[in-house]
Amino acid sequence: MKKKENRNIKFTILAVILIALFCIALTPVTFQNDTYYTIKVGEHIATQGIDGRDPFSWHEDLAYTYPHWGYDVITYFIYHAFGFTGIYVATCILSVILGISIYGINKKLIKNQLLSFLITLGVMYVIRGYIAARAQLVTFILFIFAIYWIEKFIETKKKRYAVGLVIIPLAIANLHVAVFPFYFILYLPYIAEYFIASMAETIIYQKITMFRLKWKTVKLLKKGGQEEKVEELNKKRKELEEKIDKVKIKRSKELKNPYKIILTKNPNVKWLIVIMIICLLTGFLTPLGMTPYTYLLKTMQGNTTQNINEHLPMTLANDNDAMCMLILFLALLIFTKLKVRLSDLFMLGGLCVLMISSRRQITMFTIIGSVILNRFLMQVMELYSTKDTEEMKQGTKRLGMAVITIVVLGLSYHFGKDKWKATYVDETQYPTKAADFILENIDLGTTRFYNEYNYGSYLLYRGIPVFIDSRADLYAPEFSGKEEDIFLDFIDTSSIGKFYGDTFEKYKITHVITYKNSKMNMIITKTQKQDYEELYQDKYFVIYKIRNKS
Repeated sequence: MKKKENRNIKFTILAVILIALFCIALTPVTFQNDTYYTIKVGEHIATQGIDGRDPFSWHEDLAYTYPHWGYDVITYFIYHAFGFTGIYVATCILSVILGISIYGINKKLIKNQLLSFLITLGVMYVIRGYIAARAQLVTFILFIFAIYWIEKFIETKKKRYAVGLVIIPLAIANLHVAVFPFYFILYLPYIAEYFIASMAETIIYQKITMFRLKWKTVKLLKKGGQEEKVEELNKKRKELEEKIDKVKIKRSKELKNPYKIILTKNPNVKWLIVIMIICLLTGFLTPLGMTPYTYLLKTMQGNTTQNINEHLPMTLANDNDAMCMLILFLALLIFTKLKVRLSDLFMLGGLCVLMISSRRQITMFTIIGSVILNRFLMQVMELYSTKDTEEMKQGTKRLGMAVITIVVLGLSYHFGKDKWKATYVDETQYPTKAADFILENIDLGTTRFYNEYNYGSYLLYRGIPVFIDSRADLYAPEFSGKEEDIFLDFIDTSSIGKFYGDTFEKYKITHVITYKNSKMNMIITKTQKQDYEELYQDKYFVIYKIRNKS
């Protein structure tokens, strides 16, 4: 027994080290555009506070909700102390914490080290495109802990898990308010199972019939002289009670050994509902006012989600990772004797709908689905158990650990080998040299730059007022408080659905910075060169001044 424990401890230590290396290898060196505005917004909050107005666009008096103000401030302080290197290291640390958390929680809930380890590697691989210096990386960690604490609270009803469940939405409301409503979705499968189990336990038809018989009996007794009818009703009621008892016994046996769906009425779920109601109130514990309750609704009312790539519906044929996961789940559900908790089925179904509706939700499907997949695989292994399976449950031997180490180190090298050549700022995507030229040669106090969405955040990071950046909600009328839909004007202009000259005139644009290979630049250089004075160009960007504009 002691030998097994030592082997399991050794495997756990090895798993944590290998997961950490794999997560670091997957963490990109080059930052995404959101990182740049995060730094600048954090600086503004640290120095000026949350004023509800945007200071970085040249559009006047735009309202801004600061939807992840806490993360912005933390990121700014890290940047202020350690620069871009500090942000990269912090992102690596968060990535490692996420990986180890997924492994540890799976291991605690499912009790299988090797399976939890392999699933963790798979999860981190699938969500690799979403590992970035963004607030979502923190919420990934919070959500996997939410699932763990929900499961443990239902199992044990211990107060420490309830406290954790209350802390999580409080953190989300201040770190990443956009996903605040999603937290409560995690409760719904467990609550739905409880209500369905309660309804299944109550034999509705028989209960109604019993009530009618009692009511008739009372009515007859009041009239008097109806002893025979009363006796007949009492006989029927007794027969019905016996029938109900038989049905209850039968259902009890079916619930203990169901064909496919495991339906459990856990009394602790009633207290889970109380916790959820308390958590709903944590949205008020933020300097953002009602934003936790209104942000998602306003976003859905606008058009930003219809035009941002990661918010668009998923096309399964184009996403091999999602397709493989769905096939795996369906194969386990259809072709094995697996018995499924109804809450797991609801959770999978809900996450699947979210993922197909918005491709970014593949992260939630993968992270939370890892626990369900682990539970499924473990049950299938027990159904078709062998000595090898038992050995797998106990941990791996030295040879197995050696093979795993070699494979994971090889994968880590494969994903991380190009990191030494990467830079924090990709000069092919962000106008680093063009920004230098602007700051040295153009009076920003008298200019209005038209820029594109993808690099607007970098420009405002450099202190250049922008037309638009990747804070899409800021430029939508639902949030900005303006009649103009700046975001939609940009979308129409960039796709040449609207003539860019009209947009320039509407917003009194004086200067333009654009990619050299953009549609707009090709039209300018081929047909309207006389209306634009080229001030600067490099390999990737070009800057124009619109003639006859002051």
